[in-house]
Amino acid sequence: MAVDTEQARGRFAGLEVRSIDYVPLSERHGKLWHLGPLWFMSNAQIATLAVGVLGVTTGGNLIWSLLAVVLGTLIGTFFMAAHSAQGPQLGLPQMIQSRPQFGYVGAILVWLFAYLQYAGFNIFNTLLAADAMDATVHGGTKFWIVVATVLAVVAAVVGYDFIHRMERGLTYGFLVLFGILTVVIFTLDYPSGAFDLGNFDLAPFLLQFSVVAGYQISWAIYVSDYSRYLPPDVTVSKTFWWTYGGSALGAAWIMCIGSAVAAWAGKAFDPIPSLQDAGDQVFDGFGAIILIFSALGLISVTALNLYGGSLTAISASDSFRRVRPTLTVRILTIGFTALISLVLALISTESFLANFENFLLLVLYLFIPWTAVNLVDYFLVRKGHYAIAEIFNPHGIYGRWGWRGIVSYLAGFAAMTPFFSTGIYSGWVANAAHGADFSLFVGLPVSGILYWVLSRNIDVAAETALAEQQADLLEREAVQHQRPDIA
Repeated sequence: MAVDTEQARGRFAGLEVRSIDYVPLSERHGKLWHLGPLWFMSNAQIATLAVGVLGVTTGGNLIWSLLAVVLGTLIGTFFMAAHSAQGPQLGLPQMIQSRPQFGYVGAILVWLFAYLQYAGFNIFNTLLAADAMDATVHGGTKFWIVVATVLAVVAAVVGYDFIHRMERGLTYGFLVLFGILTVVIFTLDYPSGAFDLGNFDLAPFLLQFSVVAGYQISWAIYVSDYSRYLPPDVTVSKTFWWTYGGSALGAAWIMCIGSAVAAWAGKAFDPIPSLQDAGDQVFDGFGAIILIFSALGLISVTALNLYGGSLTAISASDSFRRVRPTLTVRILTIGFTALISLVLALISTESFLANFENFLLLVLYLFIPWTAVNLVDYFLVRKGHYAIAEIFNPHGIYGRWGWRGIVSYLAGFAAMTPFFSTGIYSGWVANAAHGADFSLFVGLPVSGILYWVLSRNIDVAAETALAEQQADLLEREAVQHQRPDIA
């Protein structure tokens, strides 16, 4: 039974109503190619630029840093794009999909880490946006932190469709402005040996590779959020490639600019002033234009983080007490997430680059085991067949604690610890390798293979049959903006 109201169609006065609930087939819309500019622009902003400087700033030369950026992008983006392919098929945001692997309550383990990531990236994003605006328009960083946060809140509250349109518009601006900047980057004077392939240092190369791969994998907790309204007939492969192409191109482009500017500026490198100086090589004042545009890009990605943080907060709350995902709930959780990020950004005084490097590595370590478990479950174990209504059932077939996912996650994380290499902690293997970080190559196979072995006895056929039985109820209740009443 369909209900002909704006709220039933997932909108209310132009605002998105849906959050963690299933998107019914009657509300699926959008074009597949929209994923390309969305993920291009989400990456093509100066927080991502800061990811590309670490190889150079820790002693590596430019050519090997560029190669590490490209390799890390190609590998890390593969995993995030694979998660994106799940959205149209399931009609669900990304993190709620962890329940079949980790359980109705057990998924809180990964949701806590996801929420930490959203808040952490927003701190860095708003700090950079504020620095960019203060360097050009002036007014003080604290003022611009507040402005950036407020604008991001507005975009996140309006929701899914507005965020897609916003990122498409910004993509066109980036192609023009950063296209010009990229041409100038080729003309800069670089230090001797910057392009010497014989000048190879493993530790900065692996650091650059790891943080790039980790940064790209960190998007995995977002991607289904922005593909879940697409109709399921867009196919898994096409969803994958539009996401992969947009994200990889945006990331590699801006990170390579970061590496080049860091090598050109040398010891005087500072993300905002150095980028402005590079822009001013075009003409005096072009650097300010680049910074103002970059601030807009950072505000847009802050909106993505607030949107995803809201979905994660609602998911976690729902694990303790059933939540009807209304517009009011969306607004409250977006506001709460914004407030946390705002307060922490306002009191932050530490060095940006030092904190950002450690934060990126932490994200890598926390989400490598999760991405392995989630992707193995979707593509190899259940092969895309889930009883979606049961994901919202606290007493359903997926249980409250998914021991297979939890054990596999913890085993993978434990196996990685000797390979950790950060400014806070380094494992014995990393120390023996003079700081080289191989943890990515350990965590993925350990968690993925162990989960596959432990899941061999899951009755996928029974789950598929149950999903077919509940399909009509799922669609009917979703159209009425109700949760499936199967508890």
